[in-house]
Amino acid sequence: MSELTLSVEHTIKAPIEFVYNAWLDPALMAKFMTPAPGVVATDISTEPHVGGQFAVTMIVNGERLDHRGEYLTLEPYTKLVFTWVSPFSIDGSTVTLNLSEAVGGTHIQLTQIKFLNEDMRDNHHNGWAGILACLDKLLTVKKGE
Repeated sequence: MSELTLSVEHTIKAPIEFVYNAWLDPALMAKFMTPAPGVVATDISTEPHVGGQFAVTMIVNGERLDHRGEYLTLEPYTKLVFTWVSPFSIDGSTVTLNLSEAVGGTHIQLTQIKFLNEDMRDNHHNGWAGILACLDKLLTVKKGE
């Protein structure tokens, strides 16, 4: 089932540079890498350069779920591509974020490839949709400060 793909789109009411930089800032990632209510993101590290690594631990119902990856593409304000390694991913899974300016903010198209099965793909789809909603809320508030 490795050919399974998901795509999530969201328009965030924040400038494109805020959105791009948030994905590389551990302090901001701790505030939005929460795919569902009650999930806490912790132990976040980033090395924001091609070949650099990142790590995020999500605490879900008291259980630690470690996520990590490698930055494959960093095109400022337009595109990020990284590998995605988690307890629920398979080898070769990657996430691509395409950013574009939109009326009143930034449009994100997030695509992830390679899943073990359709349930895993659907769970990741819901998780990424939740993360993008949290990012929108975070940056909209930040922008208004």
